[in-house]
Amino acid sequence: MKRYLCSIIIGMVVILSIGTYYVKFSSASSLPKYTFKTLEGSDKELDPVIINATLENGSFYEPLTFESNTTTYASERSYLENLNGRQDHQIERLIKEHRSFMRGKDSISSLYEDDDFLAYAWVNSDITNNGKMEAKFDIGLLEKKDEEETSFQIELPNQGRIMNIDVRDVQLVHSKLQVLTMNDVNSNNEKQTKEVHLYTIDVANKKVLSDKTLVSETFTYPDQVDFEMPTDVAPSQPNNMVLISLIKGVNHEDGFEEKLKESKLLSYNYETEKLETVKKGSLSLDMERSGYVDRKNLYAVETKSGKYRIKTFDLSSQALTNDTELDLAVNKKEHFAAIKNGRVYLLLVNEVDQGSLTYKPVQLLIADLKTGKTLYKGETVINKKNSKSFGLFINDLEVK
Repeated sequence: MKRYLCSIIIGMVVILSIGTYYVKFSSASSLPKYTFKTLEGSDKELDPVIINATLENGSFYEPLTFESNTTTYASERSYLENLNGRQDHQIERLIKEHRSFMRGKDSISSLYEDDDFLAYAWVNSDITNNGKMEAKFDIGLLEKKDEEETSFQIELPNQGRIMNIDVRDVQLVHSKLQVLTMNDVNSNNEKQTKEVHLYTIDVANKKVLSDKTLVSETFTYPDQVDFEMPTDVAPSQPNNMVLISLIKGVNHEDGFEEKLKESKLLSYNYETEKLETVKKGSLSLDMERSGYVDRKNLYAVETKSGKYRIKTFDLSSQALTNDTELDLAVNKKEHFAAIKNGRVYLLLVNEVDQGSLTYKPVQLLIADLKTGKTLYKGETVINKKNSKSFGLFINDLEVK
């Protein structure tokens, strides 16, 4: 009887959930629609742009996605689409092309793709009763030509000393899988240790060939050490070099104070196996770590003389090779940036006064990365007369 009662309750919950969803869907037509009004250039430049945002009206919040100059609210998507959540567009593409292999894989930093292979590396971990971590690598390799899959689990080396591990980059070099991780390591009650590791995995023989510690920093509170990485323009594509920002500082009562003389940007080359300190040149550490990196360059957004500028820093020569001014005035706005397709995408959002929430247009500039020439400039318009009662909060900017 209990079994049947449980089934009935589960069924009622599902029915109520679906019913609530469709009641919500029926109100989607009353929500405002946003589009970009073209001020300059071609609106075809908008095709690869995806903006995830949230609409606010009093105590009402509704997630929305702007894509191909069309607004789609969460309540307009299917029940299953909302249940699964919105995926990174690169993950969505891989799922469509290799559905079987991609099952359960949702982190772009754990994937590698070239013309012949799609590889995956992740760490599954659990904390035992004695407080130690048990961890295994989940490894997968897909040969695209014949859709042949290889998958296995393998023990993580030296897992007894690791408290937490995060996979940050995966590369396939000379038929060996290179997995870059950031690890929190057991020290003692007072000291903390953070490390950057590179694991080399032989997929054919299903074993870990080496566990190399690239960086290790031990510190005691109130000192603090963190590792960050600039945004990778194409995180799953082949890349010989990875950048790691080492941040050192002290925690005070009024916040974190960075030790600029001890902080630095490091580069590691998978081919040469060399770890080097990147010369800053005219780039500040803050610009470096908030920049965008591809296989050759680091791109940084700078505000100078009332204009936005894009600085291109060649990683091989460690020299500034381009300094481009964009046709967009700097003001008190938060900006989101993306570098892709030989273009820079800059989205400017007005600061919102929480005391008097009003809608103000969001500006978008798309410019040629090398020349700075404006390819598109536009701002959002809304189709509601009472638009001042709505607030639009931008969550992130993606480019296909």
